[in-house]
Amino acid sequence: ALLRRVGLGGQLGHFPRQLSTGQQQRVAVARALANRPRLVLADEPTGNLDDESTAVVVDLLESLPTHHECTLVVVTHDHRLAARAHQRFHLEDGRLAEAVPT
Repeated sequence: ALLRRVGLGGQLGHFPRQLSTGQQQRVAVARALANRPRLVLADEPTGNLDDESTAVVVDLLESLPTHHECTLVVVTHDHRLAARAHQRFHLEDGRLAEAVPT
């Protein structure tokens, strides 16, 4: 059911090497949701994705708090992804530098 939720219902019998990088990323999101976590940590979730796969993964991540009742924390260098966050924090040298208004 989770694979269908992330748009991979047609690839249920495929091995990882048969999936694109974007599809593999969506499998990782589905796997992360399998135990119904209250907190999902996503470290550079779009780092190796093309623009189309990035859009799919970001839309999926944005839906997590509403549809899966969990908190999502994303760590990224992608300013476009960060701009979509409800709250943003800027770190410098491992320390909180500022809370960025949204």
